[in-house]
Amino acid sequence: MSNMIDTSVTLSGIKLDNPIIPASGTFGFGKEFAQLYDLNILGSISFKGTTVEARDGNKTPRVADCQAGMLNSVGLQNPGLEAVVAEEIPQLAELCSKPLIANISGFSVEEFVTCAKAMDSSDPVGIIEVNVSCPNVHAGGANFGTDAGQTAEITKAVKAVTSKPVYIKLTPNVTDIASIAKACEDAGADGISLINTLLGMRIDIKRRQPVLANRMGGYSGPGIFPVAVRMVSQVREAVDIPIIGMGGISSAEDVIEMMMAGATAVQIGAANLVDPWICKTIIEELPLLMEKLGIEKLSDIVGIV
Repeated sequence: MSNMIDTSVTLSGIKLDNPIIPASGTFGFGKEFAQLYDLNILGSISFKGTTVEARDGNKTPRVADCQAGMLNSVGLQNPGLEAVVAEEIPQLAELCSKPLIANISGFSVEEFVTCAKAMDSSDPVGIIEVNVSCPNVHAGGANFGTDAGQTAEITKAVKAVTSKPVYIKLTPNVTDIASIAKACEDAGADGISLINTLLGMRIDIKRRQPVLANRMGGYSGPGIFPVAVRMVSQVREAVDIPIIGMGGISSAEDVIEMMMAGATAVQIGAANLVDPWICKTIIEELPLLMEKLGIEKLSDIVGIV
């Protein structure tokens, strides 16, 4: 293979050796995967979504199988901000020396700000990824991310308390994803991550009950890939800031397709749960596929379609 192949990409001034990032919630804080392979081969890691308070998550069952993917309603289970900053991040930083992506969630603007401030002062964190797919408890419980105004408000508030790049992770459960992405950019976002899970539901026909205790959950896996590619392409046309694309990616071919649609980097989610070596495999296969497709520099194909 020629030495000409360059898999590196740059997100807001941060250079990644390759665009492959495990998605938040599918990689924990890296410990389990570190027993399988060297985490330093990854572009970065988006670690488990962090909230101010520790959370046990939703009632079980909270995972359901479906064709071409899975449903989950885990409910942001995590040890809470203090424990994540004091214990989890330093432990992960020992296993992976790359700038990390801190995924934060909140149920009010103040909670997002509290999490962002803490991540701002945590050295191993390179990018703050703001998950706006959370219910706004103070405004009737609808998800922040379904409203352009609320998403922009969170973006502004988080940007005001950190000097690190802020990427807003958008929910796909909206009519017009591009207008919400544009609102984020106008409010100062450095980048956009998309898509989060699609809302889905399964029913156990023998028990005549929903399979998930929470009735509905997030649908992820290969089934949502075409939706994710479409949304990344739409957002790419609407904004000038970088995009981290995700949603059903499970092969090197998928990575190239997502990047051609407009993603500068990608996150691998549900596939980690099916095959814990998937990120490593894709990283190894990317240069071979690039050579086959005549791509010398991976960053050249971003948004070419």
